[in-house]
Amino acid sequence: MDLSKIKALIDFVGQSNVSELAVTEKDVTVRIFRNHPSGHASSTPTNAAAVATTSESAIAQTPAAAVPVKAPVFGVLHRAPAPGEPPFVKLGDAVEAGQTLFVIEAMKVFNTISAPRSGRIVHLTDIDGGEVETGNLLAEIA
Repeated sequence: MDLSKIKALIDFVGQSNVSELAVTEKDVTVRIFRNHPSGHASSTPTNAAAVATTSESAIAQTPAAAVPVKAPVFGVLHRAPAPGEPPFVKLGDAVEAGQTLFVIEAMKVFNTISAPRSGRIVHLTDIDGGEVETGNLLAEIA
């Protein structure tokens, strides 16, 4: 799909009441979401279309020494190795450096997201099976 078609689709979503649009052409799917006016930060104007913002579980008090684990790529986040299996980690779990925390599926490639250090999971996203953006906070380890 060429860039002019994608721009036209973004303009359409931005100027209409459509909140989500998915178009597939020759094995390429483009998904466009309208920004949610719920207070999520965004670098685009509120009337423009953009890739979906993600919801994250609330953090009551995060220790200052917590290390963030952020999405290195855009894709579909999987918190478990397979559907119906327990998640890799849960809130409060102790993890070792290098331990698998998530898998992000991007263009049929599964990217393993590992713990950057040992510690305890003090924050964990509630997204599972949904899209995440590059840089989204997935977890924090203290």
